[in-house]
Amino acid sequence: MKDEITAAQLRAARGLLNWSREQLAAHAGTTERTVARIELEEGAPRTSTIAAIRTALESAGVEFIPENGGGPGVRLKRP
Repeated sequence: MKDEITAAQLRAARGLLNWSREQLAAHAGTTERTVARIELEEGAPRTSTIAAIRTALESAGVEFIPENGGGPGVRLKRP
């Protein structure tokens, strides 16, 4: 699925932005606990929740790199 992101990508994206789970939750309109559960791979998050998180991170400058033989990743877009 094109919009899927891994728990590792989510943690890395937060790290690139220096955002706490609380900050990401606020930007994505969800809860800190939801972000934690996704990062810890507990349960299956709603598609809408992942989309909101992805949108928040991409709006802040994160670019998600899909699996391309070297594994999925993240980076900051050039200004």
